[in-house]
Amino acid sequence: MSKANQEGITAKKDSNFDEWYTQMILKAELADYSPVSGCMVLRPSSYAIWENIQRYTDAEFKRVGIMNTYFPLFIPERLLKKEAEHVKGFAPEVAWVTQAGNSDLEERLAIRPTSETLIYEVVSKWIRSWRDLPMRLNQWNNVVRWEFKHPTPFLRTREFLWNEGHTLYATRKEADAERDEIMGIYRKITEEFLALPGYYGRKTRTETFAGAEATYSVEHLLPDGKAIQGPDWHSDGQNFAKAFDIGFIDQNGERQYAWQNTWAISTREIGTMLAVHGDDKGAVIPPRLAGTQVVVVPIVNDESKAAILAEVRKLMAELKEFRAVLDDRDHLTPGKKFNEWELKGVPLRVEFGPRDMKEKHAVLVRRDTGAKRVVGVADLSKEVSVELGAIQANLFQKAKDALAKNTHEAITLAELKKTLEEKRGIVRVPWCGKPECEAKMKEATGGKILNIPIDQEPPKAKCPACGLGAEFVVNFGKSY
Repeated sequence: MSKANQEGITAKKDSNFDEWYTQMILKAELADYSPVSGCMVLRPSSYAIWENIQRYTDAEFKRVGIMNTYFPLFIPERLLKKEAEHVKGFAPEVAWVTQAGNSDLEERLAIRPTSETLIYEVVSKWIRSWRDLPMRLNQWNNVVRWEFKHPTPFLRTREFLWNEGHTLYATRKEADAERDEIMGIYRKITEEFLALPGYYGRKTRTETFAGAEATYSVEHLLPDGKAIQGPDWHSDGQNFAKAFDIGFIDQNGERQYAWQNTWAISTREIGTMLAVHGDDKGAVIPPRLAGTQVVVVPIVNDESKAAILAEVRKLMAELKEFRAVLDDRDHLTPGKKFNEWELKGVPLRVEFGPRDMKEKHAVLVRRDTGAKRVVGVADLSKEVSVELGAIQANLFQKAKDALAKNTHEAITLAELKKTLEEKRGIVRVPWCGKPECEAKMKEATGGKILNIPIDQEPPKAKCPACGLGAEFVVNFGKSY
């Protein structure tokens, strides 16, 4: 095998997705393994993507009046135990601190798997009157969930980054109204920035977040035919308010409990984005999130080098509104540079050589399609903007078409099982709403109900598990 092939990706996305994904993440210098099993290192290019997700999402939060805060990483065990369903759901994944120096701690401290219990213990002291509500808080932080399944960079790691929204309202009506607002923000980020389509809906009771009354999610589809959950929003009702005595005096002078919601988007979205858009050459990063949107590669010889580099630096000044990089390394050939930047997923390449200098034009090369286009240097900034917009739109449309192509229908249990085995993807199937039928479908197929599309009419179909009339059509599939 040649050195060039060793540096590139050797696995094919269509035939060996797991190996392709791992090679793409590592060789594109997006992440690396750490000395701690199940934990990864975000390299600068992927952290730049996360910073952009955070920046754009945070701006939307602030636009609707959500304020950022920060709470400690450690949670006393007594707090974690205050809400029974919550602690039951997280107990297998909690990492504990039991010792400081050579001394045992009097009480175990959980390393934050999520912050409900700690935050609500504190904010219960801040709320006294209906005038203190609504309280809409968010924090950007890390969490640790000591999962024992096979770790996969971004998609399943023991430590990850996310936003953690916690809101409190005086009435259920106000609390419930937040769902569409927050999920609308997440839809904007996933579709317009990550270029990821998905199916929005409510989780079943079995799949609901521990301690919540209801969970709503967006479900994406990966190229291996498995679904993966994206951002979510949880209606916590008054469960935590009663456990932590978050009460207030209403406008009638009566004491009431607050109504609460929680919601999050995590670094898992980066892995989903890379898996969906990447190809056999490497990563493909949507322009709106790419740390480097444009790379300029001068093509020089000994005679033209000085003049071309001088012109290229002028071009860089024209590209100041973009996140542009000049690759003027003189120890690599242009071809070597092209391969490297394609592997790293930079959306657009600008090539500029002796002929281009003479004719006052440059060559634009798209990462998503490989298409080349010659443009005048006088119009470079405008044409680069056009191409970046076209790349962003194309990535979303391509992913949307793939999701539609891999969404199927089934009405019997046998058909559901066969479709999952042969076609994979997401299957729309009727369901009566009973947990025992949900369990039967899961056992028979190895898949599960991903979510239930909201605002749907009861279908004129029968549940494949029991034969009775269906209440819903659900999104069903195998998942991470």
